[in-house]
Amino acid sequence: MKNVKAILEGLLFASGDDGITVKELAKIMEISVKAIEHLIEELKYDYEHASRGIMIMEAKGVYYLTTKPEHSEYYKKLVEEPQSGRMSQAALETLAIIAYRQPITRTEIDEIRGVKSDRPVQTLLARLLIEEVGRKEGIGRPVLFGTTKEFLTFFGLTSLEELPPLPDNFDENELEEEADLFFDRFSELEDPTN
Repeated sequence: MKNVKAILEGLLFASGDDGITVKELAKIMEISVKAIEHLIEELKYDYEHASRGIMIMEAKGVYYLTTKPEHSEYYKKLVEEPQSGRMSQAALETLAIIAYRQPITRTEIDEIRGVKSDRPVQTLLARLLIEEVGRKEGIGRPVLFGTTKEFLTFFGLTSLEELPPLPDNFDENELEEEADLFFDRFSELEDPTN
């Protein structure tokens, strides 16, 4: 297998906030646990001895890529700076899913979208359009998300019942159309000529 360290790095990145264990990495990459541990140590060394903005963190046997604490003042500015009014298509899709399916877990959102939704969920939380509304019963008790009063206010709604109805023959693939509805509404609110 060529460039196993790069593959490992990509898997750590793709695992996002959930992280990944050595055993999972070994299974995916089809190499030994010992080889994975060695590669992780090499990557850690690379990050520590180069001008890099990320590092590998381990907590309870789960590995994550994370930012370096010495750069935290810049990350704080990123979070505090007002971002442009536009949201990404991913954030809009995620918002539409949450609006119509709430309460919903991040894993359920990921299943509907077919990709990880960590960043869009963080964007929506930061903009106060969604919030944690509880925890789902079951293994791990994952967080449930729902929309906020700010969401209703932003879209000029008095209640969720005012959301446009989904078509009777709706399937998950049509969710992009609902995201477009939100996108159109955002565009109208952001365009000062309207």
